[in-house]
This record gives sequence, C-alpha cells and structure tokens, in this order.
Amino acid sequence: MGGFFRLKEHGTNVRTEIMAGLTTFMTMAYILAVNPSVLGGAGLNVYSVFLATALAGGIFTIAMGLFVNFPAALAPGMGLNAYFASTVLASKATNSPISPEMALTAVFISGIIFMILTVTQVRQMLIVAVPDSLKHAITVGIGLFITIIGLKNSGILTVGVENAVTDIPKGQFTDVLGFETVFHMGSLENSSVYLALLGVLLIAVLMVLRVPGAILWGIVGVTIIAIITGDVNVSETLKGQSWSPDFSQLSWWDFDFKGVWHTGLISIIATFTFVELFDTFGTLVGTATRAGAMKDPAKGKKLVGKAMFVDAVGVSGGAMLGTSTVTTFVESSAGIAQGGRTGLTALTTGIAFLASLFIWPIIKLIPDSATAAALIIVGVLMVQSVKEIDFQDMVYAIPSFLTIALMPFTYNIANGVSAGIVSYVVLATIGNLSGKSKYKVHWLMWVLAILIIARYAWIGSQG
Repeated sequence: MGGFFRLKEHGTNVRTEIMAGLTTFMTMAYILAVNPSVLGGAGLNVYSVFLATALAGGIFTIAMGLFVNFPAALAPGMGLNAYFASTVLASKATNSPISPEMALTAVFISGIIFMILTVTQVRQMLIVAVPDSLKHAITVGIGLFITIIGLKNSGILTVGVENAVTDIPKGQFTDVLGFETVFHMGSLENSSVYLALLGVLLIAVLMVLRVPGAILWGIVGVTIIAIITGDVNVSETLKGQSWSPDFSQLSWWDFDFKGVWHTGLISIIATFTFVELFDTFGTLVGTATRAGAMKDPAKGKKLVGKAMFVDAVGVSGGAMLGTSTVTTFVESSAGIAQGGRTGLTALTTGIAFLASLFIWPIIKLIPDSATAAALIIVGVLMVQSVKEIDFQDMVYAIPSFLTIALMPFTYNIANGVSAGIVSYVVLATIGNLSGKSKYKVHWLMWVLAILIIARYAWIGSQG
C-alpha cells in the first residue's frame, strides 16, 4: 500500500492518511442528508437520491485516490443541486415543464462536455478567459442562492404576495408592485423555525471552536433536539425502514434524451457546465496547492488535469446513478490540513461513503430544519470569496454585483452568470475605447456574451 500511494515520497504514513480521510468524510457527510432533501423537493425519490449520493461519493472519490493519487473527495455539489431543483420546480410554472429525468440528462451531457473540454485543454483556456472578480462573484452569488433555499426550507423566510386587487393563481409568474410584499419573516411559533435557528447557532459555535465536522455535528444536534421535543417521532419514522440498502430503488440511467432539445434545456446544460467549470478548477488548484503538489508547476498542472478528468467522469456518472452534478469538495482541505497527501486519504473517504449506505434509517430521522441550517452555513462559507472581488474598479464591481444580486433575487444561477459576463464585456470594451484603461476581454468572453444574448432573445427571461 505504501508503495502504491508513494507514502514515503509524500512524507506521510498509513495512519495519517486514514485519519485524514475520515476527517474529510466527517466534514462533508452532511451531503448525505442535505442532497436528498434538496432534490426530493424537486420530485426525485428521496431514498433513490440518498443511494446515488452515497454511491457517487464512494465510487468517484475512490477513483480519485486510485487513478490520480490525490487526497480530494467528490460528491454531489451544493449550489448545482440547488440549481437542479429550482430549475425543475420553476419550469412547472411554464407551459413546458422540465422533468427530473430531463434535468438529469442535462447533467449527463454537461459531464460529456467536461470530458471533451478537459482532453482538448479548452477547459483551462476558459478559466483564463473569465476575470477573477467574476469567478469569485459566481461563488458568492451561489452562496446567497443556497442561503435563500435554506431560509425557505426552514420557514425562517416565507414568500407570498399581498395583492388586494386580484388573486394570483398558484404556480404562475406575476408582476409585483413596489409597495407589495414578497418576503416575510417566519413565525417562531413554527417549530421548524426555532429548530433551524438553533441549528445555525450550534454549527456557528462549533465552527468558532474549530470542531472538525461542525456542520455534521450541528445536524446531529438539531436532530436530537427534534426527537426530544417530539418534532421527530422515532418509532413512526423508522417503521418499515431497512438498514440494508435496496439497490432496486436506484434511479439508474433515468434519462429523457427525447426532451434534450427542450426550449430551456440547452441553457441549463450551459449553466451546469459553466458554473461547475470554475467551481472545480478553483477547488482543485486550491487543494493541490495546500497539499504541496504545486511546488513543481509542471507536475502540479499534470495532476490537476488528471483530477479534472475524474471530476468530469463523476458528473456523468453521478447523473447515471440519479443525482445532480458530482464535484470535488472544498472540504477536502480539512483532510489535507490533518496531513493527508495521497490517494489513500481519498480511498478512506470513499470507503466511508460506501459504508454510509447502511445508515439510511438514521438519515431518515433528520428533519428539514437541520438540513436547512446546514444550507445557511454553507452559504456563509461561500460568501467569504467576496473579499477577493475588486469593488474599487467599476468595470469589475458592477458585473460582479449583478452576478451576486441576480442569482438569489431572480432565483436563478444562470441569470446571474449571464448578467455578469455580458455587462463585463460591454463595460470593459467601453473602458478600452475611452483610452483611460486597458482591460482584457478574451475572445471567448465575446463568444459567451453573444450566446447569452441570443439565448435570452430566443427563449425570454423566464425560459
């Protein structure tokens, strides 16, 4: 084992690697409860999503360890699972709703695109094309997007329209006047609200105390409180539940290729591809740097390229299993901080994910308020990237702000990304023409801007 993973070469040992792998698992195990909760709201079978999440986390993390010898873990990613769910739900208000099967098809195709982009090196070119401020703005916007989902799921935030003139049919878009209220504070009389608030407080305290796996322990804590208060009935919840995984309920290859050319599907594929592109690159480079793999730039670049390909395979593979986009988790840095340097760390994390297939009854006990608290805290972690944005230069500040604001307030990640790209191309070009400044506008940014404008002109703002 030491020879296969080259432990001595990396200055580590078996015990350190295994402990690092378990640390990584503890910090990201919350996805086993959160992902079924998020995708279940979009119409997928909750248990099927749990199976897919555990299998994807296990299979592709092990693949990262064995084929890349890199201490990074993969699982269905936050943000893209939220986009997946909101896309399916929002489409039900239109005349041509997008089914979960069609959305899984979009994820599968985006994975194929990733493989092609990775092999042809175009993926690295796209990374260079987009300004750093815009990349960080995308992360911040997704963080706020996830936060709104957590606030809504918990009942801390309620959404409604007060219109004294006409009734608004359920599930339809409507124009809201400036004096009409959309967002409301939830009632503390609702047990879900106070449980979620307790969850946020508990996770926050654990993070301040630097407790490994703070999010996971926060979820466990809220679940215990919910059981004590009677908000979760253990005997009723566990009735008929099996500890052995039932793979017959796995949504394997549940695709709808017939609807792949659905009006809004091309845009959805593009958004999955675009957002995952920057999320993965930033995570892999960051973890590789922290693990010391980038000390030799040539070797580091080769390692990141191989890791990107495994990540791309994970996207399509996860969709085949029945879950949203699988991606490399930034929580992998927790294991690296514990000394993880090789694929043995990833192998340990992957095995832990596969072992979690046998704890479904425990996952079943977790209330939505607990996973909602986790979503809110994940939002906090993602918003930290705001400090990397250059708000002093309006050419970067305005596109970044539009990216951040439009994601949560239009409840659509694609809208934010689109606004950021188009506005940057326009403002940077004007700045260059004025002769006062010189901004880099990569030719790929022009291509993206033109495609975005054509997209909105073709299918409209609510497509």
